Amino acid sequence: MERMNTPTATSKPLNVSEIRKDFPIFTRHDGRPLYFLDSAASSQKPLSVLQAMDDYYSTTHANVHRGVYQLAEHATELYEGARFKIGRFVGAPNPSREILFTKNATESINLLSTSLTRGPLHRGDVVVLTEMEHHANLVPWLIAKEQFGIEIRYIRIDDNGYLILDEIDKILEDAKVLSVTLTSNVLGTLNPVAKLARLAHKNGAIVIGDGAQYVPHIATDVNELGLDFLAFTGHKMLGPTGIGVLWGKADLLEDLPPFLGGGDMITDVRLDGFTPNELPWKFEAGTPPIAEAIGLGAAVDYLENLGMDRVREHEVALLSYAFEKLESNFGKDITIHGPRNISDRSGVISFDFNNIHPHDISQILDQSGVCVRAGHHCAKPLMRHLGIAATARASFHIYNESADVDALIDALAKAQAFFG
Repeated sequence: MERMNTPTATSKPLNVSEIRKDFPIFTRHDGRPLYFLDSAASSQKPLSVLQAMDDYYSTTHANVHRGVYQLAEHATELYEGARFKIGRFVGAPNPSREILFTKNATESINLLSTSLTRGPLHRGDVVVLTEMEHHANLVPWLIAKEQFGIEIRYIRIDDNGYLILDEIDKILEDAKVLSVTLTSNVLGTLNPVAKLARLAHKNGAIVIGDGAQYVPHIATDVNELGLDFLAFTGHKMLGPTGIGVLWGKADLLEDLPPFLGGGDMITDVRLDGFTPNELPWKFEAGTPPIAEAIGLGAAVDYLENLGMDRVREHEVALLSYAFEKLESNFGKDITIHGPRNISDRSGVISFDFNNIHPHDISQILDQSGVCVRAGHHCAKPLMRHLGIAATARASFHIYNESADVDALIDALAKAQAFFG
């Protein structure tokens, strides 16, 4: 089993008390505590992100790329500057051309599935997925299967939440695409993506990574991971909603047909056809999410200032503390899904508790100000594999600390007592 992302614990720990001061939501004055443990669904936003967007709207708003007056040129500089910054954050070799702005990671993967089936993919071509995929990296390919006749193969998972790679060469044989989550939003499993990418490339496939749960928490380099495309989203990495990112190798993006048609994605339009624009604007039809891109750029600044190695170390420390507390307090009454090795997982803990429905758990915990997600987490095939309909899920980010875990333990004890 390939191990990865094991922190060395040589960095200065995060000062969570100071970090929380940067997040306005933790200074609410409604008298209720807030223990926010649902960052895997959407993270909270620091003041610097909110201010960057407000400053843009207050001082610089104009449409980008089109105006030649000073305000429009400044807006374009901010927007394109955010693109470059975000590309650098994930190791893009050519950020100015290879970073596409979308609505979210879901749209990024839909862009790829649609453009690939309009271009190089043909009926009968094989796309390989895993059994743990979020619906965002499953349904677009199921649509392509239904509409264009592609074949889908799946890498299965074992009882510990790891991918079963015994027959990976057979699964990848003649495949055109491998599209895989970097880390499961349910199991927390950190997949051996670099190894999978090497094998996929050996078999002639392109490799797509769903980094929605990975990029916000772990230092990311698309070259080290061996990816051809990477999708991620702003709202899970301290940025605003309404903006996602697709990184792709420039030569591959050049060969793909456009996803959406309209303004700004063309250099010429005639009554009998059109000529698409250069990268990256070829894939950005209409007025883009300007303020959101600027906000995401500010979020990248915030994370880089902390240091992604420190972010990962903090997450691992919290995971270790949470595992020990949950299991020592509740023993056989709690089942935690996914790998037991903390180094092999991200900061999500999905669990079954005392035969209590996850929605009931979430509602009881909310009475103590503890926010956890309950449901199938947009991963219904994985839930069926686990033999359950739903789980409760706690997830961490930089503003969480041991006090949040302690509050979770206390609230679960109350739920246990309530349901007897």
